[in-house]
Amino acid sequence: MADECYGDPRLAALYDPLDPDRSDLDAYLRIAEEFGARRVLDIGCGTGVFALLLAGRGFEVVGVDPARASVDVARAKPGGGRVRWVDGDAAAALPLQVDLAAMTANVAQAIADPEAWRTTLRSAYEALRPGGHLVFETRVPARRAWEEWTREASYKVTEVPGVGTVESWFEVVEVNGPLVTFRETCALTADGQVLTSDSTLRFRERQEVETDLTAQGFTVEDVRDAPDRPGREFVFVARRPWPAEEG
Repeated sequence: MADECYGDPRLAALYDPLDPDRSDLDAYLRIAEEFGARRVLDIGCGTGVFALLLAGRGFEVVGVDPARASVDVARAKPGGGRVRWVDGDAAAALPLQVDLAAMTANVAQAIADPEAWRTTLRSAYEALRPGGHLVFETRVPARRAWEEWTREASYKVTEVPGVGTVESWFEVVEVNGPLVTFRETCALTADGQVLTSDSTLRFRERQEVETDLTAQGFTVEDVRDAPDRPGREFVFVARRPWPAEEG
């Protein structure tokens, strides 16, 4: 299931203007280059920022996301025809033989249901060629990032072409163990609309993620720091073993 902010066409159209700084994707681009990847699966591609960044540099890219409205935004962007877009979860993109599968930003944490998480990891494994890599990030639970997600800290006013002035903010509405639910609000000054979207993220411990990866056949090669957010993120690098390595 896609959150409203990705699945509602009105909110999907606001996603990029309200979050224009995607310098966090630079690290993923460097990883793709580090592993010599040419074919990439972007799981949870959203409005296609990373997929199009890759395609513009000559990568062969498949972008998959369950939020049709976000994928429609991606398809309509300049260069959208260079990417194969798929509406659905990671399994919907199969069969594939890619060199790299990636889940950027909040994607891994947004797959909060344990069964959906296992299915996603297994689908990523099946999409990779032997020796191919899966990379994704998840916040370090001990940093309790949600305590900073307040209306006061996140409030901003943005002028969006064709829409007008948009006031936006987010705030936590529930913390239940490893699950944190927050609400994003967008108030459109021009017509008085107030759009809201609730999202739930699962904060997984490092050992839990490593166990999940191993259970789906991956070899965990590295757990890195996010270069732009040191000490705040686990960046997992896992590999589908070569047949000779499998037991």
